[in-house]
Amino acid sequence: MSLWIRISAAISALASGEGLSAVFDQLRTAPDRSVAFAIAVIALGAKMAKADGHVTRDEVTAFREVFHIAPKDEAGAARVFNLARQDIAGFEDYAARVGAMYADDQAPLCDLMEGLFHIALADGEYHPNEDQFLHRVAEIWGFDDRRFTRIRAQFVPDADRDPYDVIGVDPAAPMEDVRAAWKAHVRNNHPDMLIARGVPQEAVKLAEKRMIAINKAWEDIQSNQRS
Repeated sequence: MSLWIRISAAISALASGEGLSAVFDQLRTAPDRSVAFAIAVIALGAKMAKADGHVTRDEVTAFREVFHIAPKDEAGAARVFNLARQDIAGFEDYAARVGAMYADDQAPLCDLMEGLFHIALADGEYHPNEDQFLHRVAEIWGFDDRRFTRIRAQFVPDADRDPYDVIGVDPAAPMEDVRAAWKAHVRNNHPDMLIARGVPQEAVKLAEKRMIAINKAWEDIQSNQRS
């Protein structure tokens, strides 16, 4: 069954009269978590679009790059987006429910954050309101500043890009520890691992920018060691 058909069914069954945020409380197990992941990206993306005041064609295109939407499923995706924009619940409520859905597992939350950054930067600008929005979502999800900065550095052109921050290790760490952290990133971002933690197959592209940044950071650290 199409992901978007399942999403439409979930919304019809769960959100009638309750608001879209009620959906997140129900979708906690596979395969429903992949449905919840897609709904979370659309719903928080819709709330973020309100943060900078408008939705651009580039942002819509960026969403299509994260999720392949067949023509027959476009109405379902649009319905989720419109429900999120109209829902009286604020984005902080959405973020809290999404965070509770994944409990202490921050890996899928990082995947979600990267999807939101991809959409935010689609129009070539990073609005201060978008930065405040994403930083607040990160706080609700329990990200520390270092984790948020590392994700932002993958997407925002003028952000600081300390290679050790990108890989998530201390600059004083031995090279074997840095290498181990890099290998763990490569392993954890394998498509099979992404799907296993509830990332829909349509959204596996989220890992591409991350791996480019991680491999570049590893190359930079190696070059600095040799120089």
